[in-house]
Amino acid sequence: MTNGLKKDIMINKVNSYTMKAKAILFLATLSLTMGGVVYAQAPDDCNITLSLFAEPAKAKNYEAALPHYEKVIAECPKFSLATYQYAERMFKHFIDNGDKSKVNDLIKSYNLRLANFPTKTKEGDILSDIAQVKYDNGIGSKMEQFSAFDLAFKKDAENFTSPKSLYTYFSLAVDLYNSGEKDLQDVFDLYDVVYAKIEKEESDLASKLTQLLDKQDSGATLTSKETKYLKAYETNLESYGKVKGSVDGKLGQLADCPNLIPLYKKDFEAKKTDITWIKRAAGRLSAKDCDDPLFFKLVQELHKLEPSAKSAYYLGKLAEKDGKPGQALEYFNQAAELETNPSDKARVYYSIAENFRKKGSSGQARSYYMKMVEVKPSAGIAYLKIANMYAASANNCGTTTFEKRAIYWKAAEMARKAARVDGSIAGSANATADSYEQRAPSKTDIFSENMAGKTISFNCWVGGSVRVPNL
Repeated sequence: MTNGLKKDIMINKVNSYTMKAKAILFLATLSLTMGGVVYAQAPDDCNITLSLFAEPAKAKNYEAALPHYEKVIAECPKFSLATYQYAERMFKHFIDNGDKSKVNDLIKSYNLRLANFPTKTKEGDILSDIAQVKYDNGIGSKMEQFSAFDLAFKKDAENFTSPKSLYTYFSLAVDLYNSGEKDLQDVFDLYDVVYAKIEKEESDLASKLTQLLDKQDSGATLTSKETKYLKAYETNLESYGKVKGSVDGKLGQLADCPNLIPLYKKDFEAKKTDITWIKRAAGRLSAKDCDDPLFFKLVQELHKLEPSAKSAYYLGKLAEKDGKPGQALEYFNQAAELETNPSDKARVYYSIAENFRKKGSSGQARSYYMKMVEVKPSAGIAYLKIANMYAASANNCGTTTFEKRAIYWKAAEMARKAARVDGSIAGSANATADSYEQRAPSKTDIFSENMAGKTISFNCWVGGSVRVPNL
């Protein structure tokens, strides 16, 4: 198609939209003529003005829509939320196609939406979008970009949910530390806040996803709407899982023991009565398994200041390091009873489950792994650990070789579930499931044993049953 022909087609489209609007205006004016007197301004003028912009924008003909946008926001800024929804798509289209002159227009459209439709706009969502646009297009210094994200989060953390923006927010803090513009403690504090936010969003999504997965597992058919939601939950969980890994990666060596220990030693005397500081310092050293007397001092101070789930948990970790699993279990159980924060309670249940697993008490270990996912549905590691225990019990769960190998189907199912609820381990969990499925009876085995479609029950600690695939 020649450039001249393209231009003629574009002109015809614009003329077509203009003629439609003129016809609407004529009919509106005619209907308002009473006794030969015509009102100077029809009440639906804004409807007509918006239609000139919205009709081509809806059809993604942004070149035709653009000339009418300024008139809409100048004369009818409060008329319709659609103005700003279409404006966002339009300006993003131009920017994605290389027209960086539209960046400020996009930011302006966000601000106009906030100003004119505050009750229909999630402030944290829009402000984080503005901050992300500034970052993506290099607007302002890194400190100014960070401040834009910081404003969005502090004004409306609940609706600051973009995985990409959460990562950028934290990433900028690390960059500012590296350039000497932020303290290391500030970076650690923000890490705690951002990580907790990611885990909250993961937990909310995983809870909704688990309900749908349980419905599927019961043999019920999901509605088309539920199927759509299930896919969205899985996609978003995968995004949060990747971002969580990226946040940890960005923090990198800053949070390793060689950096943490000198930092906390330096501040210990001044901060040892600050419960929040003690909790965070002990938590970070525990997470990194920093084997230093400072950790013991922190736990002692914490237990002295505020005997709690946290101090009981850390005393349990110390008992484990000293080779006292029985004493560690007592402390962990105390911590589980006292803890109220879901993520921290899940961590305690995980420690108890690991304690039992290492002692060979698989059934008890499983019950605590399941307690873990009850309080934190996105804890895929619990399902993966159960899958591994199932697989390890193959020789003890069945009388025939076929029955023993059938346990691998059950192990694979659990590993797949781990991947679906926790994007951060999806790769390893799916690889584990693939491995277990390869160890399960083959199609040839199913045919020769005449087991297709039959159910195998497990009389060992695993319990339950598995249905043999049909050929």
